[in-house]
Amino acid sequence: MRRPKVLVTHRQVQPVALERLKRECDVILPDVDFPTRANILDLCPGIDGLLWTSYKMKLDHEILQAAGPKLKAVSLTMNGVDCVDLDELISRNIPLGHTPHIPNEAVADLAIGLMITASSAIFSSHDSDSHAGTCIQGSTVGIVGFGGIGELIAKRLQGFDVQTMLYCGHSVKENAKKFNAQFVAREELLRRSDYVFIACPLTPDSLRMFNRETFLIMKPTSVIINVARGAIVDEQALMDALKSGRIRAAALDTVTTEPIPADSELFHLPNCVIIPHLGTATKKTRDQMALRAVDNLIAGMRGETMPSQYFKPKTAN
Repeated sequence: MRRPKVLVTHRQVQPVALERLKRECDVILPDVDFPTRANILDLCPGIDGLLWTSYKMKLDHEILQAAGPKLKAVSLTMNGVDCVDLDELISRNIPLGHTPHIPNEAVADLAIGLMITASSAIFSSHDSDSHAGTCIQGSTVGIVGFGGIGELIAKRLQGFDVQTMLYCGHSVKENAKKFNAQFVAREELLRRSDYVFIACPLTPDSLRMFNRETFLIMKPTSVIINVARGAIVDEQALMDALKSGRIRAAALDTVTTEPIPADSELFHLPNCVIIPHLGTATKKTRDQMALRAVDNLIAGMRGETMPSQYFKPKTAN
């Protein structure tokens, strides 16, 4: 039986997952560590499976057209699917795998670390109370997006003596009751919160959700913590809000353009903490995500339901 041909779009895949994939498939890897879109397009023709490893590059009609009619399955090494043209995949009846839930614990841990880093002890002025912020104890915390990560953030905050916890999203979450979290409209959450966690997926509705109008609603002592996607925040509006004192501080695990340009003004703001998208940066988490992605891809190419399948094709491949 012919071994399936699989393209892995970047070389930096966890070795344990790459080894598993090579036992089952003939694997194609780019010759360079940071391939361009043109490099990937050149490698696409005739593949049976596609292991997509970059949330920065769009998996769209052009990529799928280059892969051709043999393509049976696509799998992402990440949870979010905002890098994929879902309509295009659905129209071609190609199953999509992703890695939900696996990174949630690590991302929630990092979110709390960023909150502590951006707390009043870090950014308080040594000679004036005018720049002092709000301590975590007794504060009001808002969580935008109470999915798996949002719920784990709420769970971790139970030991911080937060006074009030709010959340917003598309619907009331039953699990929120365990943490005394109140469902409110987004505007109310922004108006009342001292700390705002961004933990929602990037969608057309959430694109640049945090913008000039948003920052005008927020408290001047408030802090935003973004562990979701950079494009949820209008970065020029954020820079203006931080410089003018419209909000007190920001702690960002993600920005719109990654890696962030070295000349970005965000680097020079004393009330902004930036780390290079480290939410899943534990070996255990990354190994598990990569292994799940490989298992998804192998199952999809066999015509089986993937362990973590984003949507179900209309018919078997």
